[in-house]
Amino acid sequence: SDAQAKARLMILSPSIFEATVPPRWKAEDQEAYRRRSLSALPAANGLSNIRKQYRQALMVLMAIVAVVLLIACANVANLLLARGAARQKEIAVRIALGSGRGRLMRQLLTESIVLSFSGAALGIVFAQWGARLLVSFLSSGESKVFLDLSIDWRVLAFTAGASILTALLFGLAPAWRSSAVNPQSAMKANARGVIEGAKFGIGKSLVVAQVALSLLLVVGAGLMLSTFFRLETLDAGFDREHVLLVSVDIRSSNYAKERRAVALREMLDHLRALPGVRSASASNMRPVSGSFWNEDLQIEGYTAKGRDDTLVYFNEVTDRYFETLGMGLVAGRDFNTHDTPESPKVAIVNQTMAKTYFAGQNPIGKRYRAEEGKEMGPWTEIVGVVRDSKYGTLREKILPTAFVAAGQDARRWGMSSKEFELRSAGPPAALISAAKSAIAEVNREVSLQFKTLAAQVDESLARERLLATLSGFFGFLALALATIGLYGVMSYNIARRRNEIGIRMALGAAQSRVLGMVLREVALLIGTGLAIGLLAAIGTTRFVESFLYGMKANDPWTLAIAAAVLALVAALAGFLPARSASRLDPMNALREE
Repeated sequence: SDAQAKARLMILSPSIFEATVPPRWKAEDQEAYRRRSLSALPAANGLSNIRKQYRQALMVLMAIVAVVLLIACANVANLLLARGAARQKEIAVRIALGSGRGRLMRQLLTESIVLSFSGAALGIVFAQWGARLLVSFLSSGESKVFLDLSIDWRVLAFTAGASILTALLFGLAPAWRSSAVNPQSAMKANARGVIEGAKFGIGKSLVVAQVALSLLLVVGAGLMLSTFFRLETLDAGFDREHVLLVSVDIRSSNYAKERRAVALREMLDHLRALPGVRSASASNMRPVSGSFWNEDLQIEGYTAKGRDDTLVYFNEVTDRYFETLGMGLVAGRDFNTHDTPESPKVAIVNQTMAKTYFAGQNPIGKRYRAEEGKEMGPWTEIVGVVRDSKYGTLREKILPTAFVAAGQDARRWGMSSKEFELRSAGPPAALISAAKSAIAEVNREVSLQFKTLAAQVDESLARERLLATLSGFFGFLALALATIGLYGVMSYNIARRRNEIGIRMALGAAQSRVLGMVLREVALLIGTGLAIGLLAAIGTTRFVESFLYGMKANDPWTLAIAAAVLALVAALAGFLPARSASRLDPMNALREE
């Protein structure tokens, strides 16, 4: 059973971790490692980083979808309120014939449920396409995502439950209001009914709610789009264009460890000789790959202020690595053929490491050494400084980074895989075929994977792209729904008040006065909705703060621009019915009475 498996693993854990404790770690790190334990997880859904990477993002999108659903419910409720007003005589006849209020509400709610289930049926069809589109956002390059998108009873049950809930949300208030008709008043000739002028409170309240919820989504969309734009246009410290990345796995080649380093150097020489290759290099890790390698250092002339104060990140690279990636050296020299296992160990550090540990001093010639368990490794001399660049992700702050010369540590350089970087004169993908042939001249058994550096960077932004695209879409949808809702309510309200407006104009009210009267009503709705929406946005945007980059959750510019856009669009939606009201012919309006 699960409990037995977990209990057995708990018993085995101490001996397993004791036998595998890394010997080079510090004593306190080794002790923390020994305290770890193994556990068991259900494997029915497989093991995947996608669940961890996208869980929070999809929860945020689910909340956005729920808000859009509420806005849609408010829109349909307004339509049903208007429809209920138009059916007052029909309902009055039903009441006169003996129908009770409960019977009428059941009928009206049944109509709402039929409407909701019809929409849900179309939604299921649309969801099949939408789900595949969502998975395509999650898939990128070689990291393909395969998910079972078939509809089962759980999906159908959730859809049915959501349909019933939404039917109650948008149908209950109109049903209650419509069933409260006075049959004697409603059946009089030319009766206007009970919903007139400023009394149309429920409909206007729903419009205010729509504006507030729409502002919430527009603000969220603005934050996500701004974050994605900032990351997309960020100077990562290297030139991502015209660079082809080649991952080489030599485990299938049956090379002895001492022969691997020689073979990798031969492959690099063959790649450099290819036509169209302006520069080529090799490294342990590609940029912005999400992989990290760090060491605790003892830095000459620097006193550490804390446990992780001298934690430095590393990469092992060949000569011309910085030239290939467009990372300019700002001081010192590049690696060269004289940097061999027999020569003194050398490194090139980034500007952040130079400022952090050698502030006000020239770092060239300074030394450091890494802690290897209870002992210290050999000294490494700094021979150059390169400009800052991103290491593992675009979101991170610039990390203190040291680049060590490839081949000076034969054990490390002869590991199972390496990354080659090729800067091309033209499209980098055009080099793939030639690169395959060049590496095959050294060994045909190695495993190869190709990707452009631009694609590598784009794939690192997959989650941000998903959030920006979908939140932008839903923000636009919310804006459109709020606009339609406001236009519909004001148009219907003006149609109900034609006689009142006709009398005002017959008594001398100018068109500008009528226009101003309606626009004041529109401004009140928009202003109230924006005020509520801004308060809601300030209180809720903190939930998406972990997804943002380079900005605060309550960024004033985003709040101001979102409010201005929504106010402008809503004002336009309200202006059209107001202009129609101001152009009303009073004689035609009064003749209807």
